[in-house]
Amino acid sequence: MNVRNGLLTILSVFLVAVANAQLLSPAAFLGYEIGTRHTPHYLVQGYFQHVAQMTPDRVKLIPYGKTNEGRPLFVAIVSSPSHIASLESIRMNNLRLAGLTLDKMAPTEQDHPALVWLSYNVHGNEASSTEASMVTLYELLKEGNDMADWLKQMVVVIDPCINPDGRDRYVNWYNGVVGSQFNPHPGAREHQEPWPGGRSNHYYFDLNRDWAWQSQVESHLRMQLYQQWMPHVHVDFHEQGYNEPYYFAPAAEPYHEIITPWQREFQQAIGKNHAGYFDKNGWLYFTRERFDLLYPSYGDTYPTYSGAIGMTYEQGGIRAGLGIVIEDGDTLTLVDRVAHHATTSLSTLEVSYRYRQRLISEFRKFYQQSMAGQFSPYKSYVVKVQPHEKELAASLLSLLDRNGIQYGYGTGTSAKGLNYATLKEENFLAQATDIVISTQQPRSALLQVMMEPVTKLADSATYDITAWAAPYAYGLSAFASKEKVASVAAPVSTLIKNDNTSYGYAIPWQGVQAASLVGKLLQQGYKLRYAEAPFSVDGKSFRAGTVLVLKTANERFGAAFLSNVQRLADQAQIKLHAISTGLVDKGFDFGSDRVRPLLAPRVGLLAGEGVSSTAVGEIWHFFDQQLHYPITLFNASSFGAADLKDIDVLIMADGRYRALDGKEMQDDIKGWINAGGKLVALEGAVAQLAQGDWGIKAKKKSEATDKKDSDPYESLSLFGERERDYLSGFTPGAIWKVSLDTTHPLAFGYGAHFYTLKMDDRTYEFIAEAGWNVGVIKQEPPLSGFVGNTLKPQIKDVLSIGQLSMGRGSITLFTDDILFRSFWEAGKLMLCNAVFFSAD
Repeated sequence: MNVRNGLLTILSVFLVAVANAQLLSPAAFLGYEIGTRHTPHYLVQGYFQHVAQMTPDRVKLIPYGKTNEGRPLFVAIVSSPSHIASLESIRMNNLRLAGLTLDKMAPTEQDHPALVWLSYNVHGNEASSTEASMVTLYELLKEGNDMADWLKQMVVVIDPCINPDGRDRYVNWYNGVVGSQFNPHPGAREHQEPWPGGRSNHYYFDLNRDWAWQSQVESHLRMQLYQQWMPHVHVDFHEQGYNEPYYFAPAAEPYHEIITPWQREFQQAIGKNHAGYFDKNGWLYFTRERFDLLYPSYGDTYPTYSGAIGMTYEQGGIRAGLGIVIEDGDTLTLVDRVAHHATTSLSTLEVSYRYRQRLISEFRKFYQQSMAGQFSPYKSYVVKVQPHEKELAASLLSLLDRNGIQYGYGTGTSAKGLNYATLKEENFLAQATDIVISTQQPRSALLQVMMEPVTKLADSATYDITAWAAPYAYGLSAFASKEKVASVAAPVSTLIKNDNTSYGYAIPWQGVQAASLVGKLLQQGYKLRYAEAPFSVDGKSFRAGTVLVLKTANERFGAAFLSNVQRLADQAQIKLHAISTGLVDKGFDFGSDRVRPLLAPRVGLLAGEGVSSTAVGEIWHFFDQQLHYPITLFNASSFGAADLKDIDVLIMADGRYRALDGKEMQDDIKGWINAGGKLVALEGAVAQLAQGDWGIKAKKKSEATDKKDSDPYESLSLFGERERDYLSGFTPGAIWKVSLDTTHPLAFGYGAHFYTLKMDDRTYEFIAEAGWNVGVIKQEPPLSGFVGNTLKPQIKDVLSIGQLSMGRGSITLFTDDILFRSFWEAGKLMLCNAVFFSAD
């Protein structure tokens, strides 16, 4: 009897071991059904690791980095055993199909699998898609379905969570406020996510607007992996308002004009297949509305401009938690949302399997057209680079490198092209320092979209900005030429090694790197000065804003002072100019009061409820990751007069501030400014100042006056045209040329013009007294982007950038977002000017 019991025990242990060695469903692994709880990232990672361990011949996990908060980023590659064993060969052959390899091996279409990439949870609080990724993974691999046949013809890449920091911010908050049973009432606390919400990443960036620019670590790391594979189909899974039904392709107009007939055709096929499943299950959906294919930095457009079929799927569900009552009285649950996303995931793979050969042949054709330059009306883009623009040019080259775009340098030849500054055909010279970009290259389609001077719109009702051309964003002169402009390869760069000096250094104020070096020197306690006007010394000419590091006033640091400055500059690769005397050839001597002390400002930034989290994030990220200068984030709701004593500069990003509503706090801020404080206001903060007694006034909207011959019925609006009527007074984002007063410290480091991206209808009068109109929009029309016909005439002779004088302090006014999504590189130095320089 004992022997029998012992054998049974051994058998039980054996069966348990066998069961544990089998592939578990998400529910079996997690201990709860998918959709009944929100799964934190570490458990999602654990499930993917379990699947990879149980099916190593069909799944390979590839880590591609970590988030700002240290969470792992990874994808799972799922395919047949034979494909998993030869992934590198498949990857290289796919790149050869696109002409993206240096080797001369001929690619083959025969037996090449279709590559499908599924990206989930780019917005952290759109939480259903990560749950759906686990369901999709399991369904692909479990026994008893025909998906094994799909995997013999496809390689599937699953990124379960693009934004783990944002997702865990939401999941941890939600799990901390939900009870033992979820409350479906829309007003319940669990549906009122606090600021900043989980949508964005650590620095409050919207990662779905960052595909092309790659300003964030998650985007940069992901795109490195993406460009090693270049899939044929890419889907970006999202959620929208919880009252909305499901959205899937085909997309809405406007489509960018370079989108191919095949890319449109496949979207139609996808839509029909999805509709079949949704109709069968009685699920509502919509297509061809709201979500267009234009702005190049989305998870659908960037893949589309890279030869793939790029698509967005949107499930209703933001703020829905585990369940919420929607407007028709039904309760939408997380279980429902997961089921919808899992269904479109598998339906996408089904259609891709069906069209696999066409996907591959059309992908190859796309890149053949790119190599022939067929996606652009131009043959060359030429970016002019002045000596003081080298840092901006280097930033542009970094953008091109990140996107695999090839370029060269001018050879001194003359050519003709469209001048971005005037939108007129003009002659120019492509000099040796100028960047020349041919449109006959593999990434020509993406290049065209990122560089085109004017984007053509098939429909003005678009989801995002309508202008973004890189030369405007980087503040560089450029030409789009229909001629093939000769170019040569980039010269071999040499490391900067600065000269020794016994008197001091001049640091040209030419970009953020120079500002970062200056900030580092200030933090170490060095005494610096800056020139308010141009000067010449030792036979060299310097522009206004040049920073001086002199032995005078820094003798307490000893003999090693200047060598330490030299070392820091060498590390940052900043060119210093050794100077031997304070007696200048032209301009003001270094002891003049026009060569002013530069002090280390203590900088504060208001954040929290009422303030745009993305606007705060742009500034926080800039100071923390690019300028490397300390900034204190204050909670806007509790900020008070006592906090003002601890800062010299206060930045108010786009938002509505309680501090500007009450008279007592307004008086405290004004007193602080009069005593020398500097207030920097952007966008909505400027609008709020314009409502009070601060010296800035909104411009009144002009009205048409000649109405004697007009038809009175023409002014009557049709209900069905209400959205179109709204567009007449609207701009989603268009570019204007701003004329600068280059003698003012806010414009130090700039030329005569700055390009601003205007995204609202707010306009302001010129500052009449006690201030300076540093940047103004004159009579010129916008250079690029959609502007409604009633709004366009309003944006003339208006203030764009200004500074109000108040006692010993100032208020700097940026009416637009000068750091927009961190890709508007031209505005970053201007924010540095507002922080470091004074005009009193």
